[in-house]
Amino acid sequence: MANILCISPTPENPLPPLEVLGHTIHLSDFEPQSLATAPRHDIAVLDCRVNLVAARAVTRIIGAAGWQKPMLMVVTESGLPAVSAEWQAADFILDGASLAEVDARIRMLLDSKPKPQAVDNSSGLVIDLGTYTAKINGRALDLTFKEFELLRYLNDNPAQVFSREQLLSEVWGYDYFGGTRTVDVHIRRLRAKLGEHEGLIGTVRNVGYRLDPTGSSIN
Repeated sequence: MANILCISPTPENPLPPLEVLGHTIHLSDFEPQSLATAPRHDIAVLDCRVNLVAARAVTRIIGAAGWQKPMLMVVTESGLPAVSAEWQAADFILDGASLAEVDARIRMLLDSKPKPQAVDNSSGLVIDLGTYTAKINGRALDLTFKEFELLRYLNDNPAQVFSREQLLSEVWGYDYFGGTRTVDVHIRRLRAKLGEHEGLIGTVRNVGYRLDPTGSSIN
């Protein structure tokens, strides 16, 4: 059974009662902060029935944050002409689809999605994209979703220096309304959780941050 994240501008769940089939439903609104703290899930369902412009903005945030899970859109028939490949959805259903159809679409997406592999480097940091977990020399790190995404992005680009503005746009998304201090706060939390390995995340004075696989001291 699947953990399903429903992203909707209203408190109303756009799906039929999938809980009766054993699925777990989590709800989130369109606000960037809500997306940043979204729980782990197997599939994201985007409610495009009411506001297509706002729904499109959500897809940009998700794309910039590098979400790896497949997305299923719920659209009205009149909204179909506005949808394109740029939305990066794995599939869509029409508003009012039956419980059996929605369940079948979800099962097919779960069966067809690629199995992510763990990514590691010489520092002993291992990031598992399949379970959204990270370990350092075998010790599990208790990370929030956004902390994981920030660490993953830095690990994907070792030794590359990123300004706070770049990290904010790449990890939080262009539509995030918070300031760059958000990046500093998350970096401090990551370093605290890395413990003796906090030197993995280096500060380049007056520029920004980088992940140093050698774990050398911070500039």
